[in-house]
Amino acid sequence: MATDLYSLHLYEKIFPKNTTQRVLDVTILFLLSSLLVYRLLSLQHHGFPWFLALLCESWFTFIWVIVVTIRWTPLVYKTFPQLLLQRVQDLPPVDMFVTTADPVLEPSIVTVNTVLSLMAVDYPTNKLACYVSDDGCSPLTFYALVEASKFAKLWIPFCKKYNVQVRAPFKYFQSVLSITETVDHSWEFQQEWKRMKEEYEYLSRNIEDAAKKFASFDFDLSGELAAFSNIEHQNHPAIVKIICENKEGLLDDTPHLVYISREKRPKHPHYYKAGAMNALIRVSGLMTNAPFMLNVDCDMFVNNPRVVNQAMCLLLGSKEKDCAFVQFPQLFHNNPSDSLVLMYEYVVKGTVGIQGPLFQGSGCFHRRKVIYGLWPNDIENECARYFNSVNGEVDDDDEILVKEFGNSKEFVKSVGHALKGKMDIPMNPSNYLDAAHQVAGSAYEYGSSWGENVGCLYGSATEDHLTGIAIHKKGWRSGYCNPDPPAFLGCAPSSLISVIIQQIRWSTGVLEILFSKNNPISVTLTTNLQFRQGMAYLWNFTWGLRSIPEFCYATLSAYCIITNSNFLPKEPGIYIPIAIFVMYNLYTLFEYIQIGFSVRSWWVNQSMERIITMSARIFGFINAILKLLGLSETTFEITRKDLVHDQSTSSDDNNIDENAGKFAFDESPIFVVGTTILLVQLVALATGLLGLQQPPVGGQGSGLGEVFCSVFVVLCFWPFVEGLFKKGKYGIPLSTIYKSVALTSLFVYLSKISYTV
Repeated sequence: MATDLYSLHLYEKIFPKNTTQRVLDVTILFLLSSLLVYRLLSLQHHGFPWFLALLCESWFTFIWVIVVTIRWTPLVYKTFPQLLLQRVQDLPPVDMFVTTADPVLEPSIVTVNTVLSLMAVDYPTNKLACYVSDDGCSPLTFYALVEASKFAKLWIPFCKKYNVQVRAPFKYFQSVLSITETVDHSWEFQQEWKRMKEEYEYLSRNIEDAAKKFASFDFDLSGELAAFSNIEHQNHPAIVKIICENKEGLLDDTPHLVYISREKRPKHPHYYKAGAMNALIRVSGLMTNAPFMLNVDCDMFVNNPRVVNQAMCLLLGSKEKDCAFVQFPQLFHNNPSDSLVLMYEYVVKGTVGIQGPLFQGSGCFHRRKVIYGLWPNDIENECARYFNSVNGEVDDDDEILVKEFGNSKEFVKSVGHALKGKMDIPMNPSNYLDAAHQVAGSAYEYGSSWGENVGCLYGSATEDHLTGIAIHKKGWRSGYCNPDPPAFLGCAPSSLISVIIQQIRWSTGVLEILFSKNNPISVTLTTNLQFRQGMAYLWNFTWGLRSIPEFCYATLSAYCIITNSNFLPKEPGIYIPIAIFVMYNLYTLFEYIQIGFSVRSWWVNQSMERIITMSARIFGFINAILKLLGLSETTFEITRKDLVHDQSTSSDDNNIDENAGKFAFDESPIFVVGTTILLVQLVALATGLLGLQQPPVGGQGSGLGEVFCSVFVVLCFWPFVEGLFKKGKYGIPLSTIYKSVALTSLFVYLSKISYTV
C-alpha cells in the first residue's frame, strides 16, 4: 500500500522545446562577435569613439553570452495538488511570515488584506500560523491586526463555504462581478455576501479612523495598546503578542496570529528586513516550529487559495536536497508587469532547469532546516554533528548549538526538533512568550551565527539574493511554481520616483554581493554552485554595472555628432549593427506578442528599461562604490504601497484617471541624469541639422547612423520630452532643467576640447 501511495507523482517536469529561441540566440551572438572582430581589425584606423564603442559592445556581448547560457535548458513544473491528500495523509504545518515597517508608507489596511488572505488559504487551519513583523513598532498596525482577527472569524468560513478564489477582501469586493463569480447564486449566498461586504467596510472604516487619530497623535494607548506607550521608533523593547490562538487545534477555528516587534536599540545594528526575518524565524521556532516557512511582503496577498498545496507538491514530492525552497513569481494586481512576465517566461525558466530559481524575497516557501544552515550531506548523516552521540537527543548546553543559534535553551531544543524533522507542533504558543521576548531581543544574536551561517544573511540591502546564493553554493537545488491563477499578487510602485528608489536599493544591494566574498565567480570556483547557476547569479548581480556601458553608448552618438566623428562602421560594416538592432528588437517584440502583450507594452518597457538603467542604476552603482570606500552607510528606503483600485473592473468610466501612467517629476537629483541625457541628444541633433559641426578629421565624419541612434535615445526618453513642456508634478522642475543645461553645456565643451587635443 505504501508503495502505491509513493508512486503517486505530485509534480511533473516539462522541458519546453526552444529550438527557434536557441537559433535566434546563437545568431545574435554570432553577429555581436562579428562586430567585435570587425572593430578590433580596424581599431588602429579610428579614434576614441571607436575604442569606447568596442568596450561597450564587449560588455553587451558578455551579458548576451550569460543570457544564452541561462536560457538554454528551460524547465517547467506541473503540480498535482489534487493528489496531495492521497499521497500525504497528515499535511505538515506551515509558518507564514508577513513583514512591514511603516504604517504610513505601508498602510495597515494593506497588511491586513495580506494577513487575511494567508489565514484563509485552502489548508487545515490547525496547521497554519501567521506571524506579522512590525519593524515600525506601531500601535496602529497592532490595532488593525486585532480588528482583522475579528473579521477573520467570519471571512475564513465564508471563503471555504463558497470556494472564494480571491481571498484578499479588498480585491474580492472591489469587483462588481464578485457576487456572481461564485457557483452558488442562492439567496443565502447573496445575503452572506452582503453581510461580509458590510463587515469589511466596517473594518476598513475602523482602521481608517484609527489611522487619522494616529496621524494627529490622538491615539488611545490603553489596554492592549499600553505596551506601545513611550515607544521610540529605533529604541524600544521587544513586543510579542498573540492575537489569535488555536489552542485546541480545531479545523474550524482560525490559525494562530502573532504580532512581533523585535527589540531595537541605537547601539545595536538591526540589519533591516534580514534582521526582522531572523527574529520571525526564532519566535516561530519557539511557538510552532513548523518545518516549512512562507515569507511574503505586506502587500503580496494570496491570489490562489491552493498556494500552500502547490508548494507542498514540490517540497514533499521530491528529495529534500532537490528542493530547499519553492519560489513563486512576484506579479502585481495594479500593473500588467510585462517585463516581469517576460523575465519569468524566458529567464527564470532557464534557471529552473539548472539548479533552481533565485530566492526573490517574497512568495517563497523554505525548509526550516535549510534556513538553519543545514547542508545536503547533513541529511544523510541525520545531522549527527548537532546531537548527543549516546541518545541521539539535542543537548541544550552543546557549545556548537549555542554558538550557532544563541543561548536560549527553549529555542535550541526547538532547533533540534526541526533538524530531526519532527512535525508535532506546540498547540499553545502562549506558553513560550517569555522565551519569545528573549530571542526577539536586539543582543540575542551576539556570539552566534545568525546572519552569517544561519537565517537570512547580513551584508546586503538585497538579503534575499545573498541568502539564496548561500543556499545554492552548499549544493541545494530549489523549485519553481507558477500556477494559474498566479499564487500571489502585490502592489507595484504607484509613481516613477518609487520605482527608482526601489531600483536604486536593488542595484546597490546586488553590487554589494558582487564585490564581496560571495560573488558568483569565486563561489562557483570554490563551492558546489554549478557553473551555469553562477552565470545566472552573475547576470542578476550586474544590474548596477550595466548602467555604465549603456550610459556611455547612449552618449556616444551625441558626442560623434557634436565632434563630427563616428563610432558606427561605414559600408559594408554598417550592416552588422543594423542586423543586430533589427533582429534583437523584432525578437523581443515577438516574445511579448507570443505571451499576449501588445506592441505598445513592448515599447513602453523598452523605454522604461533604458530610463531606469541610465538613472536609478547609475545611482545604485555610485552608492555601492561609496559604501565600499567607507564614505557612505547602508540606508533602506521603504517603497510606498497602496490598495490601488483596479480600473479594469470599474463600471464607471468617469472614474478612470486621465493621468494614469504619466511620469510625475520632482526636484530629486535622479531626474537630472535623464534630463541631461535628453538635452545632450537634442543639442547634438540641433548641431547636425544647423550645420554647426566641425570639419571631419580624415573624412570619417558622423552619418545617418549616429543621427538615428540619437533619435532613438530621444524616443526612449520621450516622457522627459513631455516633461519639458508641462507644468505641475507632470513637468520637470526648472531647478532640474537648469542643472541639466549646465551639465549639457559642460558635456558639449569637453567634447569639443577632447576632440581637438
